[in-house]
Amino acid sequence: MKIDKKSVIFVGIMAALGCEVMYGLSYFFTKQATESAAPLDLLGWRFFVAAIAINICAMTGLIKINLKGKDLKPLLRIALYFPVAYFIGETVGIGNTTASESGVFLACIPVAALTASTLILGKKPTTWQVTGIVITLVGVLVNVLAVGASSSFSVFGYICLLAAVISYAVYSVNVEKAAEFSEMEITYMMLVVGAAVFIPLSIGSAVIQGNISAMLSMPFKNINFLTAVLYQGVCCSVVAVFLGNVAIAKIGVNRASSFIGVSTVISIVAGALILNEPFTLYQTIGAIIIVGGVYIANAGGKSKE
Repeated sequence: MKIDKKSVIFVGIMAALGCEVMYGLSYFFTKQATESAAPLDLLGWRFFVAAIAINICAMTGLIKINLKGKDLKPLLRIALYFPVAYFIGETVGIGNTTASESGVFLACIPVAALTASTLILGKKPTTWQVTGIVITLVGVLVNVLAVGASSSFSVFGYICLLAAVISYAVYSVNVEKAAEFSEMEITYMMLVVGAAVFIPLSIGSAVIQGNISAMLSMPFKNINFLTAVLYQGVCCSVVAVFLGNVAIAKIGVNRASSFIGVSTVISIVAGALILNEPFTLYQTIGAIIIVGGVYIANAGGKSKE
């Protein structure tokens, strides 16, 4: 049966939009959880919940995973870039820099993904895509600077954030190359590897700090932490990661990366409506610029290979 190309593009766009909306809403849960827990504790519990959730889905037949006889090296590479390298770089980088500095670095992910797609996949972006992504970048930077620009001048922090940006970009192009695997198989391996890395790291960190019992009991004593773990473990790590992989497979790295700024808009709106954080004129302008950039990046024609 012939698949309508417009339908494929529509599915990809909806997947990218859904993915970024979920990531944007995670800001609310993460902010509340990290007030009483270390980021590494949250990561460990997040991937523990995610691994359980996706394995239950696989065992009950809700999803189909067939990795027998397949070369798993491409999936392992994807998982090592994201979530492993990305989250380590992001967590350490944010911890060693200011919010504005980390925001500026992470805002460069669409540009890095576009560059990686051009260099590795040989897919030259259209003028529309380049223009849209640059406009989206400007919108994100406006929002970052609107909350106050300060400097830590931490070279180590900058290197970690740069590593996170590069890791995400390389992950994106590797997903597009892994055509022999389904989006769910890619997601499954990402979560299993993430759990295998972050759970031991979280436990090891707790043992060193002498608070292993507090870390293990935190979801049962802190409702905010439990809510954050469940949301990030199921919605972000399972559903959003799957939607992100679908988006990359359906519309390519260049288009999919143009949606990343949407999570910034969602996080700002969620912060203003739920946490009563200030919502300034500059943030409104930045949000409008981001939405405009996403529209422009997806209004043009095909990428030139």
